[in-house]
Amino acid sequence: MKLRVLIVDDEPPARELLRSLLTEIEDAELAGEAATGEEALQLAVDESPDVVLLDVRMPGIGGIETARQLNSLVEPPAVIFTTAYDEYAVNAFDAQAVGYLLKPIRKEKLADALTRAGRLTRPQLQRLAAESGKPVEPRTHIAVRHREGLRLIPIAEVTFFSADQKYTNVQHTKGTDLIEDSLRSLEEELGSAFVRIHRNALVSVRYLESIERDSAGHYFVRLRGSEAPLPVSRRMASELRERFRI
Repeated sequence: MKLRVLIVDDEPPARELLRSLLTEIEDAELAGEAATGEEALQLAVDESPDVVLLDVRMPGIGGIETARQLNSLVEPPAVIFTTAYDEYAVNAFDAQAVGYLLKPIRKEKLADALTRAGRLTRPQLQRLAAESGKPVEPRTHIAVRHREGLRLIPIAEVTFFSADQKYTNVQHTKGTDLIEDSLRSLEEELGSAFVRIHRNALVSVRYLESIERDSAGHYFVRLRGSEAPLPVSRRMASELRERFRI
């Protein structure tokens, strides 16, 4: 079977060149084209490409951030960065890119990169992301699927995450959404920007307005923009008091 390849580059001539090169490679076919990271993520959900040829420098969500979002999909594609800036090589591989091509790209180099990318199955790619052991900066956005497509929620707008059976509820300044990421993985990724207050809740320090205790000795937190207080478990209360010196 041919590898289905998604081209992502904000420059039309660059997309045209890659499209032309793909027609000359027998084992590859075009799955779609995108000019932005947002478009790429939506096409990745809709078309399920095997490989994404991804430019690093793009307006809005850049290539490295897009790669991290792609890796968070249930079935992530292989990622090959295409860029004229070799200074991004280390960051590219930190984002679990399978390959890295410097512009101007030649047919032989592209064919070789696609062949190597094709040898990795999607479960193997997921293990690569989990076992790389390299520090990766946390995402700046959370990708949420909707009937009308994919929506990107800035982490800066998330007030708290809460467990909701098999899913995680994302409460943000514009509403509520569900994602498949676990609270544990979010806590590990987002670090000190969020704090655990309960085994089922992770709140944003940015929106933490107050930590209070009622007459029965139970702690709860109030978040800016949220009317209802959130309970703090007895186990987490001591850690919370220690961290915020209360």
